[in-house]
Amino acid sequence: MAEAPLPAIRSLPSWLLGRAAARGRALVAEALAAQGMKMWHHVVLSAVRDLAPVAQADLGRGVGLDPKDLVGVLNDLQSASLVLREPDPKDRRKNAVRLTEQGERMLQRCEEVACAANAELLEPLSEEERERFLEMLVRVSGTRETN
Repeated sequence: MAEAPLPAIRSLPSWLLGRAAARGRALVAEALAAQGMKMWHHVVLSAVRDLAPVAQADLGRGVGLDPKDLVGVLNDLQSASLVLREPDPKDRRKNAVRLTEQGERMLQRCEEVACAANAELLEPLSEEERERFLEMLVRVSGTRETN
């Protein structure tokens, strides 16, 4: 059997992390799709829960989504009765976004299936290895753990 091409590239941490990230995204996307949701829907619902009521512009900056793309996501979510856009109580010229009860239930389902998908991703690791791996990922990614 022939050796896989590019052994030097395929052994780089950046390559391996990219492959693991792609697998993780695929698992989560598939789980969310079974709920009729996309990744950005889940991200925006989660941010709305954490920030509500939140001005639409602040929401877009908070999740790093272009305003045009955010409008599309919010249109999808509002059409599904998952969020409401209403005049911002702090500035009536702006829209504020909040979850509906249905949006809260959908977000809970999304969180459950995303957690299950992440558990599947990390299934080859022991519980101790998972904890250590996550600690190392936080350090390598340059982000801080928030929980």
